[in-house]
Amino acid sequence: MSASTERKNRQAAREAGTDKKMLAQQEAAKKAAKSKRQWTIGSILVAVLLIVILLLNTGFVYKHTTAVTVGDTKYSPAELSYYYLNQYSNFVSQYGSYASAFGLDTTQGVASLGKQACSMLGEGQTWRDYFMQGALSTMQQITALKDYAAANGISLDADELAAIDADLASAESSAKLAGFSNLNNFFAAQYGTGVNAATVRRLTADSQLASKALQQYSDSLTYTPEELEEYYASLEGSRDLFDYAYYFVAAETVPEEAAEGEVPETVVTEQTLLEARMTAEAIETAYLDGADIEDPTERLNAAVEAEFDPESATLRTAVSGSSLGDMGEFLRDSSRKEGDVSVVESAAGDGYYVVVFLAREDNHYPTVSARHILIRAEADENGAYTDEAKQAALARINEIKAEFESGDKTEESFAALAGQYSEDAGSNTNGGLYENIYKGQMVPEFDAFCFAGHKSGDIDVVYGENSGYAGYHLVYFVGEGDLYSNVIAENALLSDAVNAFVEEQIEGYEPVLRFWSRYAGR
Repeated sequence: MSASTERKNRQAAREAGTDKKMLAQQEAAKKAAKSKRQWTIGSILVAVLLIVILLLNTGFVYKHTTAVTVGDTKYSPAELSYYYLNQYSNFVSQYGSYASAFGLDTTQGVASLGKQACSMLGEGQTWRDYFMQGALSTMQQITALKDYAAANGISLDADELAAIDADLASAESSAKLAGFSNLNNFFAAQYGTGVNAATVRRLTADSQLASKALQQYSDSLTYTPEELEEYYASLEGSRDLFDYAYYFVAAETVPEEAAEGEVPETVVTEQTLLEARMTAEAIETAYLDGADIEDPTERLNAAVEAEFDPESATLRTAVSGSSLGDMGEFLRDSSRKEGDVSVVESAAGDGYYVVVFLAREDNHYPTVSARHILIRAEADENGAYTDEAKQAALARINEIKAEFESGDKTEESFAALAGQYSEDAGSNTNGGLYENIYKGQMVPEFDAFCFAGHKSGDIDVVYGENSGYAGYHLVYFVGEGDLYSNVIAENALLSDAVNAFVEEQIEGYEPVLRFWSRYAGR
């Protein structure tokens, strides 16, 4: 090959990009460009990560991104955290140390909720899922009812808004006592990053507005006495209260045949069940023959002792008609009268009841309203109430009684004294008033006063005690109210109507979780 031809070939190679030296230079340039791109992308990713971390630490993401949408309303991670951790704290407050019985370990803190399996939900779901479901359901209802309020001109008035501000002021005092420098830090610790006083105030106002809208709807519903009576009759005695006595004749169990070496099981047979029935019927006959014993329970006991053994029948009082079990059909029969007796087979097939009807309360009696002032006896270090402590409480309540009787003795003056002196936190803020009291609602002595036929203005001092207190009540009889059967019917009808109303309002408000929801409750 001539020199000129070689030069031409090298020139052509350079132009075609195939010269070895040039190819090496091009490869090096490509590697450098790729490395630069990788470094640039890596730098960008690091910068973005740093920005995200910075925004998370400052709370920006928690307050200015969308965690969930409900209808047309967007909620931030901080707002979702508020509802979520409210669900958690309410659950723990309600069940306390018993929360562990549901499989919830509160000692690990809220950060562990996403790792703890929840016994209340299906396999693979956690307590975070459980409380998140509750939060989303609450948000759905509040959002829908808030929109309903806006569409119907319902709003919180100045007093209602002032009450919210007063609660926040009280929370601020609690925050300082707990060592927080300000209310924002207190709420962030309680409800999650990004939650501050403004968030709590706004969401509290939303909740109260939703409640007000729902209450106004409920207040708009009315029912006639005929409608209430018709509804109560449809319950077929399930809310009536029954007194009855019974004795259960258990069928004997006998061993089944078993393979050699196995422990035989004991079972009821047709023969032993028949024998139990015959014994129950013998007791029934003895009961019917013992008409000379006036009290039905004593007569049943005598029949049991004569025909079976010296055990006593079981006496049950004020049992709801929905809780009568196998004996319900007999006891709820409208033709029943005191002393009626029957033999009833156990649904479990293990024996027979001899049951005697004693009484039925169909709740067609007037409820009452009463005001009271409670003075508690002081418990000793063991939680017991000494006679001296009870006497001190009695002396104090009599002083208050004397103060009332020295005045104009009106309901208004009694209410004022209740607000001043009563130690019943459930009523002292409304003048000690309880309305629509039904039989058995109060402690026995209080209950006896309410249904003793008093007239408006009657007062008396009565003792009261249960697992939570011992002390004396000064009771003022206000008057009679609606029939308790009507109260039961109206409450049930209102509940059904309100639930249907809520279901109607939340249609189209299905919560949708967004990317940033993962930061809620963190």
